[in-house]
Amino acid sequence: MRKIYGIGETVLDIIFKNDTPQAAKPGGSVLNSLVSMGRIGMPVSFISDYSQDDVGELVERFLKNNGVNTRLVHRFKKGNTSLAMAFLDENNDAHYTFYKNKPAERIDIKLPEIKKGDIIQYGSFYAIWTEIRRRFRNFIRDAKDNGAIVLYDPNFRKTHIPELVKLKPLIIDNIEISTLIRGSDQDFRNIFGTGSADDTWNIISNHCKCMIYTANEEGVFVRTPSFSGKFPVKKITPLSTIGAGDSFNAGVITSLFEKRIRAEQLTELTETEWSEIISVAVDFATDVCCSYNNYVSESFANEFISARARTKK
Repeated sequence: MRKIYGIGETVLDIIFKNDTPQAAKPGGSVLNSLVSMGRIGMPVSFISDYSQDDVGELVERFLKNNGVNTRLVHRFKKGNTSLAMAFLDENNDAHYTFYKNKPAERIDIKLPEIKKGDIIQYGSFYAIWTEIRRRFRNFIRDAKDNGAIVLYDPNFRKTHIPELVKLKPLIIDNIEISTLIRGSDQDFRNIFGTGSADDTWNIISNHCKCMIYTANEEGVFVRTPSFSGKFPVKKITPLSTIGAGDSFNAGVITSLFEKRIRAEQLTELTETEWSEIISVAVDFATDVCCSYNNYVSESFANEFISARARTKK
């Protein structure tokens, strides 16, 4: 049976609007994706680390209650689970302040054997953080070589631009060891200074052969050597955009998994196939934007499960 693994940081997101706390939710970009998939019954496992403190216990219970396997999570004793203060602006986009107290030794776990057809998602600063990256770089490269789909989302924020000279080579290396890159227009503008999907593809195509470029209300752009297309998004007034891109990734992975698409098929998918994949991803992201949750709602998950059951009859 194919398996889905996510590698990423764990935080507790405390969300503010107009200087007032609105919600506190377990977060981290990959965690958000896995919870969205766990809620619809996908076989997801989380590779991460968080403390044995009270916040870590809260996160552990939450993940297990939402169908995420935590067997590969390192629970450290010294230090605390990270906190992220998310401040929503007038467009309900967030900027963050992080509070971290981590031990020097990280991710003391035995990594799983990745087989052909498995799917791995990783990204954000966790994927370029030196002390973490040295643990995972060869694992991810070997996963790609073994025939897994490796989805990389750089999720590169403005706050890290002063470090770009040092970090950019690591980002490019991550792109090269992945089979699918999904990033926002803002991510790629921050990293490469590009302003369009085509300009970005001119760079990405030298390192990876499949790119999904999201540009808010402008739509979703897909580029491979055999396909170039644009797909619409739904017009909504978001309550919060936290987790929207993460659940978009969850929708992409869900479609690839359920359609039994393999890594070698990504560059040969047709417009119809991409349209179906992106449509599911947009549905996931749209639902997340309608609440302060970082993941698809339980009602959305139940409707998705019911629709899937009807389709299989």
